[in-house]
Amino acid sequence: MGGTSIWHWIVVGLIVVLLFGRGKISDMMGDVAKGIKAFKKGMAEDDSAKPAQPAAAEPARTIDHQSAANSTATTTDQKIG
Repeated sequence: MGGTSIWHWIVVGLIVVLLFGRGKISDMMGDVAKGIKAFKKGMAEDDSAKPAQPAAAEPARTIDHQSAANSTATTTDQKIG
């Protein structure tokens, strides 16, 4: 119980071949191989490409969070004494 022997795998393999057929399995494996080759080619192209030079950057701008109206306003905080 629970153990799988070589005969179990042979039966499973035969069922897979009967369901999919030898032609479909070989076609699927060929498609997988093409996908792997395309992936490797894409990775090689990415590695060989020169890194893009950033455009001349503008100097960093700072944002003044206090507007002119807020800087002249008075506070309403009062000390309780």
